[in-house]
Amino acid sequence: MKWEKELEAAKEASVKAGKAILEIYQNMNDIEIEYKTDNSPLTQADKAANRIIVKALREQFPQHAILSEEERDDQDRLNHAHCFIVDPLDGTKEFLKRNGQFTVNIALAYEHKTVMGVIYVPVTGELYFAAEGLGAYRERAGGKQERLKVSGNREIHSLRLAISSSHGCRQMDDLIKEYGITRFVKVGSSLKGCMVASGQADGYYRFNPTMEWDTAAMQCIAEEAGAVFRQMDGSVMTYNRKDSLNAKGFYVINRAENLLVPPESPFIRGGGI
Repeated sequence: MKWEKELEAAKEASVKAGKAILEIYQNMNDIEIEYKTDNSPLTQADKAANRIIVKALREQFPQHAILSEEERDDQDRLNHAHCFIVDPLDGTKEFLKRNGQFTVNIALAYEHKTVMGVIYVPVTGELYFAAEGLGAYRERAGGKQERLKVSGNREIHSLRLAISSSHGCRQMDDLIKEYGITRFVKVGSSLKGCMVASGQADGYYRFNPTMEWDTAAMQCIAEEAGAVFRQMDGSVMTYNRKDSLNAKGFYVINRAENLLVPPESPFIRGGGI
């Protein structure tokens, strides 16, 4: 398998980082919170996980670039075909809420395409992973693996959508009302994409901007499970870009015919920004 070494290293690093996060999570009385320029929270759990992951990846793959949420962006990465894309703690708000819905995300982009993705859930010990041509899998805490496949639901009136625990927006509220959607999976972080990949949800729409590290691992896992992942205007999401902002929003759906927001849709115009 082409990306076997990178996949195994990312799985190992994500679990190790997840254990460090969990130690801090279980002793929240001593948590220190900083706020970045965009007012998003930063904790010692983010920093500890980042140190573990970046150290492991640099030691094993010194020739690969790294783009991490918690590292200074060295744009020399643009000169590299291979770039790891890392969110050491996706869902810091969920971490602080203590609802368990946070993850460790590690992806590999090759020539601007996500080709490997790992998402680890520290609280449950679940490990979602995929690589180009390999398929997508979930490994339970006990070691049992299962291949992931999107649902076969074709009925728009019965679609189940994954929606955010912390990031609502007017477009999403309007979309739900327009189609009379009544079935939801409410969850934080990149777990929403994993819900689509595993068939527990049929779609996930994100109108607001995100960053490359929010989507790279999720996209690989979802696509290898059979999902359709596109930016809101229907274009392909690329990675290791000069500007890491995913400004157009995106969607993950189980089947192309279930798309609720075609490019000409009024829900797209004006975006979610």
